Amino acid sequence: MRRLTALVAAALLVATAAPAAADRGPSWRLTPTGVTAQLRGLSAVSGTVAWAGGSGGTVLRTVDAGRSWQRVGPPDTATLDFRDVQAFDAHSAVVLSIGPGDASRIYRTRDGGASWDLVFRNAEPAAFYDCMAFFDDRRGLAMSDPVDGRFRVLTTGDGGRSWQVVPPEGMPPALPGEAGFAASGQCVATEGRDAAWIATGGGERARVLRSGDAGRTWTAVDTPLLSSQSAGVFAVAFRDRGHGLAIGGDYARPAEVVPALAVSGDGGRSWRQPAQAPRGYRSGLSWLGGTAIAVGPTGSDLSRDGGRTWRSFDTGSFDTVDCTARGACWASGAGGRAATLVR
Repeated sequence: MRRLTALVAAALLVATAAPAAADRGPSWRLTPTGVTAQLRGLSAVSGTVAWAGGSGGTVLRTVDAGRSWQRVGPPDTATLDFRDVQAFDAHSAVVLSIGPGDASRIYRTRDGGASWDLVFRNAEPAAFYDCMAFFDDRRGLAMSDPVDGRFRVLTTGDGGRSWQVVPPEGMPPALPGEAGFAASGQCVATEGRDAAWIATGGGERARVLRSGDAGRTWTAVDTPLLSSQSAGVFAVAFRDRGHGLAIGGDYARPAEVVPALAVSGDGGRSWRQPAQAPRGYRSGLSWLGGTAIAVGPTGSDLSRDGGRTWRSFDTGSFDTVDCTARGACWASGAGGRAATLVR
């Protein structure tokens, strides 16, 4: 989203890592990246392999559990901001840069970043792509802010080699001012073969759009989250086709407690506000088995009961978090911060 400004990015540098020591619970182990870019894009492959993307054309890869990170971004992209990454293994990845017009691009590598193919370059001046998500190693979606009053969706069926615009007739009208937040690469989520969700904000209501046919048609559902120019749903994540969370808040007031979390038990057809939620704005969200982990500029939180109750376990700043089905979990954010979860 255009309104995530450099001023906000600078504000996120304030907090520093401080792992909780009260109950020997999980903590983040920082893995120095050697860069100062803001890393909002992240893809966890395993406990040893992860990719991250961010400002200044930065794309990073580690294959040794974060002991070292290599800069592997596409050449001649220093003006781009890679806000989303989808890695399939140590060698194959797709990265999305955000921005108006042709600043929104998708690159693909099959050799660990030694070479890249530019597979999509936005030619629509009104489009602004925010994030992407894949169902498997071939089929995926990318989402843009509204064009002509409707969110625009791209699909790929060949692992990101080519992308096609979904006909807009299957997308409900956007609200005035409504858009996605390119804050963590998590404003689009997928589950199974054909379930997908889009997180929105900026309008009079914060909504989640849902699709049951791999992104061809969508329905919009209101959430109880605060919505304003700087507030809404920043990330959505489902642990299965039924159970999901939508999280956000107000990035302009990151420490303020506002309605910022909703829970769904019916695939996103309805959303309710739980009795307890993380305190403050959270931009990143992921499931680690049955545990939900949320991150933001003022700390990290976890829930072991489907989002009904939460506890803080770190006060450091992160923008995004990604966990694998086998139990590895990574986070990244401002100032080149990257970490892996220690349990």
